[in-house]
This record gives sequence, C-alpha cells and structure tokens, in this order.
Amino acid sequence: MAENQTNVTQAKGPAQAPVLRPGRAADPVPVPADGDALETQGSSPAEAPVDTGKTDTTAGPEKSSDSAEDGGQAEAGNDVKVERVLAESRQRKLRLMLRQCDRVLLMDFDLLAMSGWPDNYAMALARRNRDLWLFSALIAAVVFLSGLTGFVPAWIAGGGFGAFVIILLLGMPAIRRIYTSRPSYLDLVLTRRRMLREARQHIARLEGDDGLIWQCAQMAEFNPALRNTRFSHLLRLSESRILARNLSRREHVRLYLIYLLEAEKAYGRVEKAFFEGHQEAIDRGWDEVAVEPPPRT
Repeated sequence: MAENQTNVTQAKGPAQAPVLRPGRAADPVPVPADGDALETQGSSPAEAPVDTGKTDTTAGPEKSSDSAEDGGQAEAGNDVKVERVLAESRQRKLRLMLRQCDRVLLMDFDLLAMSGWPDNYAMALARRNRDLWLFSALIAAVVFLSGLTGFVPAWIAGGGFGAFVIILLLGMPAIRRIYTSRPSYLDLVLTRRRMLREARQHIARLEGDDGLIWQCAQMAEFNPALRNTRFSHLLRLSESRILARNLSRREHVRLYLIYLLEAEKAYGRVEKAFFEGHQEAIDRGWDEVAVEPPPRT
C-alpha cells in the first residue's frame, strides 16, 4: 500500500524532463514506398511549387533553343535576300557596261595605228628634193628671161627655156613615176591628211552620239589604267561630244588607240565577271538575277 501511494504521489507530481541514458542505437527511419511517396507529395502543399519550378526550368531551354533556331533561320533568309539583291544590282551594272561599251570591239587597229604614216625623215628628204626642183626651174627661167632682154646670147636663152620645160615635166606626178618610185613631198602631205581624215571618221563612228570612251571610263574598276591622267583631256572632249573634230594630230589618235586597247581589256574582264555571276545565279536558283546577256551590236 505504501508503494502504491508513493507511485500515485509521483504521478500526481509535476512531470520531470526526460533523462537520456546510454543504450542501443535508434531504429532506422523506414523508407516509404512509391505509392506512399506519391501520396506524400500530393498531400504536402509546400512541395508542389518546387516540382512546378523544376518543370519550368526544364522547358525553358527547349523554348529558348527553338526561338534561337527560328531567329537563325530568319537571319539566314535575310542574308540570302541581301545577297540576291546585291547580285542583281551588280549584274544590272555589268550588263549596262557591256551594252554601252560594246563598240570597243568594232575598233579598226590598223586604221587607228596609221602604220603607213610617212615619218619625218621621208618628209625631210621629199622636202629637199622639192626645193632642188624649184631651184633648178627658177635658174632655167632666169636664163631664159635674160636671153629675152639681151643679157645672154639667144642660144643660151633657148637652152634655158628647154631646161625649164624639162624640169617642169619631171615634176609632174605621171612622169615622176617613170624614173623614180619615191613619193613627192606633196604626195606625202596628202597621204598624211588622208590617213588622219579616215581615222577621224572612224573615231566619229565609234564615239556615236553618246561618247564611247567617256562611257568606258566606268570600267576603270576592272582596269586601273583607264584612270591615267593623260587620258583626262580625251575624256572631257568625249563627254562634250566634240572629240573627233579635235583630233588634229597623229599623237592624239595614237593616244585614243591606247585608251581603246585598255578599254578592250577591261571589257573582256567585265564580260567574264558577268558570265560568272550569271552562272552562279543559275546554280543558286535566282531567276531574277540569271538574265540573258545583252546582244552585241
């Protein structure tokens, strides 16, 4: 009875703090099953946003990669359009050059080169022969006139008259060809004038109404020699449409010929670049760019 009362008294008294005493290890925490885990996740509201966040972070890179691919495709499409527009503009420019400068191919090299132009030595020799002929004719005429006035005997005056007639006959072109093949000074002068006139006529046909070499100056991109300052005077005359009638010397015609030769080189390079661009447009399927080359006139 006393023990029971003591126990009751201890039970009624205030609860004391538990005292930890050394003993065996704690039991392991049991691992919940899959079904229990799903129930636990479904029943705990605090863990739901965490799972949603994980799903969003997983889908975010996929969306960003899709948008990056779309942006890359759009940028590539824009680049292709820009390339096509630039190619079309370049082909149009090259086609215009070929159309405006195609008369370069009609150049007559022999006519502009003036290979048969009488040189200065031939002109000086012919001038000396002409002076001798005039001096001989003048001496014979003086002797004849002296005989008329009585200063010299009549037979000397007659001889002077005969010599004067013979010298005059020897100066005639039809008789000169019998005893010599050398052209006279007059023939050389006429030859120079004829060749210069023919060259100017040919240049006038090449220049036309628009000015050939002035239009060919835009091909300087393909031949820098066309930018040489020695051609600037010819370009100004061609732009003013007065080039042909201002070429009064052989040096001017030769300079014009040199420019045409350089322009012909540039024309060949322009034509090559045009056909290369044409073939590239065909390969890439650009029908607007792949146009037919202009016909040659």
